[in-house]
Amino acid sequence: MSEARLTSLIVESPPPARTIAVRARQSKGNDAKSGQSPGLVWLGGFKSDMAGSKALALDAWAEAHGRACLRFDYSGHGESGGDFRDGTIGRWLEEAVAVYTRFCQGSQFGPQVLIGSSMGGWLALLLAARLRELKESAPLAGMVLIAPAVDFTEELMWKSFPDAIKREIEEKGFWTRPSDYSPEGYPITKQLIEEGRNHLLMGSLIEPGCPVHILQGVQDPDVPWRHAVELVSRFSRDDVVLTLIKDGDHRLSRPEDIERLLSAVAEF
Repeated sequence: MSEARLTSLIVESPPPARTIAVRARQSKGNDAKSGQSPGLVWLGGFKSDMAGSKALALDAWAEAHGRACLRFDYSGHGESGGDFRDGTIGRWLEEAVAVYTRFCQGSQFGPQVLIGSSMGGWLALLLAARLRELKESAPLAGMVLIAPAVDFTEELMWKSFPDAIKREIEEKGFWTRPSDYSPEGYPITKQLIEEGRNHLLMGSLIEPGCPVHILQGVQDPDVPWRHAVELVSRFSRDDVVLTLIKDGDHRLSRPEDIERLLSAVAEF
C-alpha cells in the first residue's frame, strides 16, 4: 500500500488559526464526467485521529479500488495543530467544511461518501447540512455512520453527569474524564458542552440529503444502541439502514467489523 499524500491547510475561523493535517488519495483512471465511483471522506471520533485502524482500512480499500479517499485530523488531534482544549463541535465542523470544500471542489470531483465514526457521525450530518448551502462543493452519494454520537455533549455527557461533575465543570472550566483509550483521560470543557448546544439535532427531523447506513454495536458502552434507534426515527426520509451488531463494542474495529464497514461503503 502506498502512503496517501500528506498536505495541510490553515483554518482561521473561529480564531485562533490552526494548521489542519490532511491526507488525500486521488482516484485512478477516471473522472467525474466518465462516472467515477464516489470518493470517501473520513470523519474521525472524539480524541481519535486519521491513523486509526478503520481509517487506514478505508484508505487501503480505496487504493485497491481506485477510489479517492480524504482523511484529516481535527485541531488538537493527531498530526494537526491547535490545542484540544480549544475544541468545540462548531470549531471542528468549520475545519471539516474547510477541508471538504478545499479538496472536493470543482467539476473534476464526483459525489462523495461521508464516513463518520462516533463524534464524526454527528459532524457528518452537520457537514451535510452545510454543504447544501454551498454551490461549488461535490455532492454526497451517501453516508456510513459508525456508532454515531449525535448530540453526545448534551445527551450522553451533560444529562448523565452527576451534580458533582457538573459543578466541577462550571467552577474549574473542565473535568477530566477517565478513558479506556487514554491513560491521562480526556478534558471535558465547559466550552465544549455549552457550544455543543448550538448544534443539537435530535430535537427535530434530520434531512441528510442522501442515503445513510448506520453500524451500531449493541454492547457499546459509550453510545447506547437505543441512541442509534432514536436517531433513525429522526430522519425525514426512508433510505436509512441500521445494522445492529449484537456483540459489537463502540470502536467496531475487529476484522469482522472492518469487513462490515467496507461492505457498507461499497454499497455507494
